[in-house]
Amino acid sequence: MRGHLGKAGFAATLALTSFSAQPALADSGGVGFWLPGIFGSLAAVPVTPGWAYSTIYIHLNEKGGGGQNFVTSGGVPGSVTAGLNAHADVLVQGITYTSAMPVLGGQAAVTLITAPGNIGVGVDATLTGPRGNTISGSATDNRTTLTDVFYQGTLKWNQGVHNEMVYITGNIPSGTYDSSRLANLSFGFPAIDAGAGYTYLDLKTGHEFSIVGGLTYNFTNPFLQYQNGIDFHVDWAASQFVSKTVHVGVAGYFFQQITDDRGPGAKLGGFRGQAVGIGPQIGFMIPMSDGYQGYLNVRGYKDLEVENRPNSWSTWVTFSVSQAAPATAPSKPIVRKY
Repeated sequence: MRGHLGKAGFAATLALTSFSAQPALADSGGVGFWLPGIFGSLAAVPVTPGWAYSTIYIHLNEKGGGGQNFVTSGGVPGSVTAGLNAHADVLVQGITYTSAMPVLGGQAAVTLITAPGNIGVGVDATLTGPRGNTISGSATDNRTTLTDVFYQGTLKWNQGVHNEMVYITGNIPSGTYDSSRLANLSFGFPAIDAGAGYTYLDLKTGHEFSIVGGLTYNFTNPFLQYQNGIDFHVDWAASQFVSKTVHVGVAGYFFQQITDDRGPGAKLGGFRGQAVGIGPQIGFMIPMSDGYQGYLNVRGYKDLEVENRPNSWSTWVTFSVSQAAPATAPSKPIVRKY
């Protein structure tokens, strides 16, 4: 299940007299297509075939600031210090269909997602010229809007306690992107992400561990003439079932941009970013009538270390409804006839 904040929403340029200052952050504004923490516990475990609905409330709070040297068009060195404060509240809506027909010996599923939400952004910048003169400026924006439409395909396999998965996901840019606004939940360009995951789940001991890694390729934003670099990311989670319906544990992520940002709009260089985060989680299996079951998961993340990205914390509340596994029919007694 995907949840995203548009990096272009944090990529506004502040016109400071004859200079153009942009937040000194990785990617276009410091937030990539991949929102760390998207995959959690039980990520690679196959599910009961059929339709499923999920909703995820995400609250994201980010603060960014830093100094970065740059060279003006005349070849004169200077420096820019930029600060960013942003928050977003998004209600992700997703629907998934899982096929009962095996594909390459595994279980195939397709998901479509979009989300309404509110995003607020504030940027402050101070530019120091080659002679030590400084100029400053600030801008704010708040907007209730929609994200892009996101799609995801998965293929999962199970061998006892071992579960494997491959996935591919991407976005269809929506018409809500506005390059003149600071606050955007859409990207203004397409991106594609692919990867693989593994879940260890032992129902006897209640031990669970999941890890998913992938790579993101971002296409050029034609409005900003900016192309983000390729991103590598790992989401992981570990939990213990304390009963048949409740599990508790921790979750975390690692994010690393592995190539430079490019394009005429990338005025301040490559800005390869990195983020490491961790937080607690709890999950509840909820029996429901009419052959369905619910699942509620609450988890939070806090960045432990960041480089060229905003420092963030986030809260995720996920609720999903899917078809329940059919009850196992009791075995009939063997009647011998003599």
